[in-house]
Parts: sequence; structure tokens; C-alpha cells
Amino acid sequence: MIGKNCPNLTVLKRNLLNWLDPSQHTGIVPEEYLRACPQDGDREATSIAQFMPRLKHLELRFSKLTITGLISITEGCQDLELLDLFGSANLTSRALEQASANLKNLKTLIRPNFYIPRSVYHAERYGHWRLYDERFQTNVFQI
Repeated sequence: MIGKNCPNLTVLKRNLLNWLDPSQHTGIVPEEYLRACPQDGDREATSIAQFMPRLKHLELRFSKLTITGLISITEGCQDLELLDLFGSANLTSRALEQASANLKNLKTLIRPNFYIPRSVYHAERYGHWRLYDERFQTNVFQI
């Protein structure tokens, strides 16, 4: 509906909650809202590509889109200058390179950050990993 009614839209910030670490919003965000969040990022991406071709700035943080949805966005929104995909864990570096090749005006690509420190999860079952994270700085394995 937004794309159909706002044909000159150039900025869209469609950021979702961090589904990789739900402890950040549990108890704060109502459960019915969380259940209503879109589960198919590719369908949403297809709508963006079809109805918002003039976008220059697109944020899709923590989206569940895959390479299929990303390619449809890059084919439909070729004027993109900024694309923010932080937290979109279903995308690989190869997918980003393949899809962003379509974007001639792209100045900023914010890639998904796949490294999540184990200490964020507060999981006592795997508490020994906290020791490794702190002592050996395992973020050197960051993708």
C-alpha cells in the first residue's frame, strides 16, 4: 500500500526486531506484535521492487530475505545509493556481490554482521564459551 500510494518515495526504513537474539525485546514488545512480523522477507522484497522503483535509501535490518528477494530489489530499485542489510543472516557475501552488481549508483552497502558474541545469549548451559570470548577474543573469526 505504501508503494502504491507514494510513487515518489525515495527513503524506506523497514527495520525489524533482532530475531537472532529475541532476549533484547522479550517482555518489552507485545507477543501479538512479534507473531505478526513478516516471516517471508522475499515476498516483502518483491513488493518493494515492484512498487518502490525510485528508492535511493533502503534499510532492511534483520530481514529474513534471501538472495532471491535481494536480486528482485536490486533489479527493481536500480537508483539505490544506500542499502542497509545489517542482521539479515540469510544472505552470504557471494549473494551480496552478485546482487549489488546491478546497482550502478550504490555508494554505501551495510553488510549483515554474522558474528554474535556467545555472551549475548546469557546461556548458562554454554557459559564456558564466555571464557573463550573474553580471553581469546574469538571475534577474529568474524565473517
